[in-house]
Amino acid sequence: MSGETLEAIGIKEILAALPHRYPFLLVDRIVDIRGDEHGIGIKNVTANEPQFVGHFPNNPVMPGVLLLEGMAQTAGTLCIRSLPGQVKPGLVYFLTIDKAKFRKPVLPGDVLEYHMNKIKQRRNMWWFRGEAKVGAEIVAEAELGAMIAEA
Repeated sequence: MSGETLEAIGIKEILAALPHRYPFLLVDRIVDIRGDEHGIGIKNVTANEPQFVGHFPNNPVMPGVLLLEGMAQTAGTLCIRSLPGQVKPGLVYFLTIDKAKFRKPVLPGDVLEYHMNKIKQRRNMWWFRGEAKVGAEIVAEAELGAMIAEA
């Protein structure tokens, strides 16, 4: 599937690929998919999400670590969908988070896009460069590495 272009996948396909569930599932759909090379995850940020109770009361800001996690979930879905057959991997682990920068707060009501591009792959390990955007503006960026392991 690695060269295949798909228009989009929705929450049903994301839930089938990832072990994450609410409140820790941080991507609603993925568009502009090109195998495991590229995809754009979409997250509709809403005021009723649990992190906003404490981060921060009366001034809700999406935590930067959750932006990184949303990037990772988008990239992870691309990787898992590219595996041969319908075998779902046991576990996915972060290997690295490099060059992370947070440029602007993400607020309830924002539509967050995780633009993920594969840097390289070696066996069961992938590295991606990601930009989180609201509209055309980059709000965060990072290089992420992950490994798919047996359960």
